[in-house]
Formats: sequence, structure tokens, C-alpha cells
Amino acid sequence: MDDIILITELNDFIFCPMSIYFHKLYGGMDRVLYQDTPQLEGTAAHENVDKGTYSTKRAILTSLNVYCEQYRLVGKIDIYDAERQVLRERKKRIKVVYDGYYFQIYAQCLALREMGYPVKKIELYSMDDNKTYQIPLPEDNGDMMRKFEKTIEDMRSFDMDSFTQSNGDKCKHCIYSPACDRAR
Repeated sequence: MDDIILITELNDFIFCPMSIYFHKLYGGMDRVLYQDTPQLEGTAAHENVDKGTYSTKRAILTSLNVYCEQYRLVGKIDIYDAERQVLRERKKRIKVVYDGYYFQIYAQCLALREMGYPVKKIELYSMDDNKTYQIPLPEDNGDMMRKFEKTIEDMRSFDMDSFTQSNGDKCKHCIYSPACDRAR
């Protein structure tokens, strides 16, 4: 059984497990057909990282594919500064540092370390307001690591047929709610 999880799906699962299903369903279509302005702006904001044009400095690695064997997670990092040993995840705008943000950057950190890249510092960067949020390293945040591991366990045992969304506010902010039979 292939149980590898995409790192981006950690945050999606926290928001709503059904969003992963719809993301895969619509994945081959033009994003304009199903994404709203915030999602399109977020994609555009990551463009220079995804294309590798963020920096020409050799110590700055961008859009590096990573794999964490311990948790069977795969994805890409935004930015890793090899000189400073800093991992940075960029978001269009951070209003709240959600657990899913922690999970994504922890997965990236653990994968980088397994691949031989030391990580001494983790940051989340909010592009719209130029704010940087210092995130404790995984080994310094036992509570969040337990939540991280529990989320991975929940993802692997998730049963879509028995899922009911209990938070109607999430449905109100979900781009997939018009197509979702679980929307409240």
C-alpha cells in the first residue's frame, strides 16, 4: 500500500480532509475554474521560488524536492539558506500561525535533516506584510510534534465515507463547498 503523504496535504487535512479529495479531482483543470482570488494570489506569490529565480546566491536552495522516510512524507521546500542553516516557508499573508503551518515546516525540516542538510532555525514569512515568525525546532516543541504525528496517523486511517464536517465556518471559506456534499 502506498501511504506517502504530500507535505502540503498536512495543512489541507487540518482545514478539511475533503479538500484533499477535491484538490485531486480538480487538479488537472485550469485553476481559474475552481480557485478563488486568495488561492490564485498565493500561487503567483510562490512563482519566483517555484521557478528557481528567487536568488542567484549558491547557498540559497529553493523549490528543492524533499522526502522524509521516517514519516513517509514528500514535497518541496520554499527556501533553505545553507550558510545560515535556516529553513523558510513563505505564505502570501499570515494572520494566524495555524497548526497546519507548523506541520508543513516540520515535515520539511525533518526531510531536509534526513537528506543531510542541517536546520538550526525555522521561519514562516508573511509576504504581504513582511513579517517573519520564528518557529521552534521540532525537538523543542513536544506538544506540536505529538499533534504532527497524530495528524499523520489520522490521515492514514481517514475514512471519507464516514466523515462529517462539524465546523460550518470552514465550509464558508472553502473553495470546494459548492461541489461538496459535506458542506454545511
